[in-house]
Amino acid sequence: MGSPSTPGRLTVISGPSGVGKGTLVAALLQRHPDLWLSVSATTRAPRPGEIDGANYHFFDRERFEYQVQAGGFLEWAEFAGNLYGTPRPPVEQHLAQGRPVLLEIELEGARQVRRSFPAGFQVFIKPPSFEELERRIRGRGTDDEEAIKRRLARARQELMAEAEFDAVLVNADLGVALEELELLLGFGDACHVQ
Repeated sequence: MGSPSTPGRLTVISGPSGVGKGTLVAALLQRHPDLWLSVSATTRAPRPGEIDGANYHFFDRERFEYQVQAGGFLEWAEFAGNLYGTPRPPVEQHLAQGRPVLLEIELEGARQVRRSFPAGFQVFIKPPSFEELERRIRGRGTDDEEAIKRRLARARQELMAEAEFDAVLVNADLGVALEELELLLGFGDACHVQ
């Protein structure tokens, strides 16, 4: 089995809401522009400033459901009445070109990808403590108390899934976590090149 940095390797980044997946992935992409981050598809309406194909691929429900039936997604799920999924063709195209691909997805999506693409390398990001995760979620200031309680209850469940992953990374300090993620993905030597 090759190392996770083998060109054309699919890496899944997952973990509970508020753990810092998006921040870690954004920093990783900035330092390694050869990585390709998969863009999810959704049936929800674009928010102001969102661009089709950059933030999401915006599908109507009929097109999305057709793609589900046709096997066009590596994973998909429904949240709050909208469908979300990872389109399979662009992922396979980038992998075939030898480009490493990143997916930043929720736990259920990661489980589906494990079934549909077992060769993928799966990394679980977890907080240094549950209390720190709660502080981060509350610090966003985007959710009411009921939504925060739902996120925290879901996070408790998701944290029990870490043993399902190929690697587990604690995101206590962004710089340290980023370097550890780079090592997991085979970029360790690249960090020290002048």
